[in-house]
Amino acid sequence: MTDYTVTFATLNCLDYTKKCVDSLLASGVDASRIVAVDNASSDGTQEYLQQSGLGTTIFNRQNLSCGAAWNQGILAQQSEWTIVMNNDIVVAPGFAQRLIQFAITNKLQLVSPARIDGTADYDFPQFAAQAQQSTAKATRKGSSNAICMCIHWSLFNQIGFFRANPTLLGFEDGLFYNEVRKHGIAHATTGSVWIHHFGSVTQEHMKMVLGIQSQDVLVKVNDRKLYGQSWLERKLYRHNLKRSHLAWRAQELRDYGMTLHGTRVKNAFVWL
Repeated sequence: MTDYTVTFATLNCLDYTKKCVDSLLASGVDASRIVAVDNASSDGTQEYLQQSGLGTTIFNRQNLSCGAAWNQGILAQQSEWTIVMNNDIVVAPGFAQRLIQFAITNKLQLVSPARIDGTADYDFPQFAAQAQQSTAKATRKGSSNAICMCIHWSLFNQIGFFRANPTLLGFEDGLFYNEVRKHGIAHATTGSVWIHHFGSVTQEHMKMVLGIQSQDVLVKVNDRKLYGQSWLERKLYRHNLKRSHLAWRAQELRDYGMTLHGTRVKNAFVWL
């Protein structure tokens, strides 16, 4: 039996957490494998988690940031594989095993599923069942994301854990992926597994609490300084990433009539 854990952080947004947990259980993930870390919610999330019967629940006295919470969840049950994910997503049947099997088959230390962002105004289970067949061979090598990450324990031995600093306000994933790239870690996004992501729910809540406009970023930092990159290095990276995404999009649309990242706009899919 595969040794794995699923962990997520919460900060209010109880309705989304309930949807997330329900979908994990329905997908076949045993409750004992789920670790929830709460960053001082005040909307009933803590009470819900206390009676949810999950494997591990951790309650922080304040918002310690995603990075600290993710680390707490990873370390609470130190499994061969850890799926670190947002609490504002829902998953399809076989979600965890499919992600892990893809990673093993393709010798990856990190893999993310394909996803749809936005309003869940469509039949996601039916969509996922069809998409996981039609795009099963679609892969974006060298591209994955912090919305949902299936990570092998060996990766943490190579690059360490997430930066645990409350002032980063969601920038932890960028720093983590910078280390992934610097160390040449094999990672990818697979079309053999799909999720629905309601879309940055926790970050939007934090912006509201902090009085930050929705269109603004949570924290303005000199990312080149934190990444340890020159202006030119950062510019070249962003340029190459944009080119890669355009190439992936063109190939996927040609081969499958859809891409591995879509969003819902006016009851229709828009492929990114």
